[in-house]
Amino acid sequence: MPANPHAAPEPAAGAPPPAPTPAPAPTEPAHAGAPALGMGPVAAAWLPLAGSWLLMGLELPAVAAVMARLPHATVSLAAYGGVVFPLALLVESPILMLLTASTALARGPASYAVVRRFMWLAGGGLTALHFVLAFTPLFDWVAGALIGVPEPVREPARTGLRIMLPWTMAIAYRRTQQGVLIRFRRPRAVTWGTLVRLATLASVLALGASLGALPGIVVGTGAVAAAVVAEAVFARLAVGPVLRGPLAAAAGVEPPLSFGTFVRFYTPLALTPLLNFIAMPLAAAAMSRMPNALESLAVWPVLAGAVFAVRSAGFAYNEVVVALLDRPAPLRGLRRFAWVLTAGTTAALAAGAITPLGRLWFERGSALPPGLAALAGTALLWLVPMGAVSVWQSFHQGLLVHAHRTRAVTEAMLLLLLATAAVLGIGVAWRAGAGLHVAALGMTAGGLAQVAWLAHRSGAVRRAFARAPRPGT
Repeated sequence: MPANPHAAPEPAAGAPPPAPTPAPAPTEPAHAGAPALGMGPVAAAWLPLAGSWLLMGLELPAVAAVMARLPHATVSLAAYGGVVFPLALLVESPILMLLTASTALARGPASYAVVRRFMWLAGGGLTALHFVLAFTPLFDWVAGALIGVPEPVREPARTGLRIMLPWTMAIAYRRTQQGVLIRFRRPRAVTWGTLVRLATLASVLALGASLGALPGIVVGTGAVAAAVVAEAVFARLAVGPVLRGPLAAAAGVEPPLSFGTFVRFYTPLALTPLLNFIAMPLAAAAMSRMPNALESLAVWPVLAGAVFAVRSAGFAYNEVVVALLDRPAPLRGLRRFAWVLTAGTTAALAAGAITPLGRLWFERGSALPPGLAALAGTALLWLVPMGAVSVWQSFHQGLLVHAHRTRAVTEAMLLLLLATAAVLGIGVAWRAGAGLHVAALGMTAGGLAQVAWLAHRSGAVRRAFARAPRPGT
């Protein structure tokens, strides 16, 4: 399971140059005599971001926990985690980086109009694709022939995908507006939008749970769709004063941003989440072809959601690294904090895998039957390294983004996909165990391959920081 797709993506500062060099911050004369970056400022920058990521990370476990307590729980969980959520993410993936693009380029009325035009075209086109997938026989081919979803899961999955129709357009719209809010220094409005989304999600889930008659797939997807629409509405209300005030008065960019220039700038950004999300339906397709298919598909969203909640501490570190690399001699402090964070996230996942805590969460917190809870607990063992993966992914990716070497990020995602696919392919061919175990192993193998490549590609950036004079020298 990739990282939560609706939190803030990697920052970008304009179109990437053809041969960028590491940021010059380590040698800035203004830093002369300043102390090297310590762990205190790193922790202070990380804490609020980690809190926001944690809140978002709780969304999937909350949906899964409520669905597990409603009628047709196993089938609903399998439909949501194995079909609806992966397909919805795959359809929307090309617009996920609109926040980055809007933040970087929506500097005045003219450039904002270009970004907004692209948002409507891309969001509208992808919503049309979602409609075709959910309301035509194409769904039967994708779910049946392509993914191989078990027959009892297909109709609930079709229903859930139809309910999720507003998903892509709502996300495209709010990410564009949130980019403007960030550009014009209104980041608190983005946080409030997250809280509105979570409050809406909790309200709809609570209503569905209290009624108790609707299938879990209806309640879960209805809550998720309502939540993203509520967040989009809030983003529109929040951005209104900015559009009428600071943005309207801004000078904009020179030369003026054209639609063609924006498309050329945005296309590479769209590839990274697309490659990432291909792994999700790939895992579902593999689990559908291995032993314990229905059980694996049912447990997958619960397991992935729990792991994501722990890994969110590492995902939050990406923006911290990008921001603090402008400080004097930052690398040692950032690396030391990364090791502390690695110890914490790995210990949390290990405790869930080898102590009764994990079983307790899966049975009590997520309401899985004992058999499914035991399956989740054993699969969690394969995912323990992912706590470290998320931290070092953020560390090395932050270095590369700061140096404008974003092509390496896409390369690493491609390697993640290839490594994951290789493990899943071997699992399908051998059929040696439950599909959930193979999917967990594939996820870990992909993450390790991604981090290894990021570390290799960030080597030049790290060496540049290491060669820079220390403060006071």
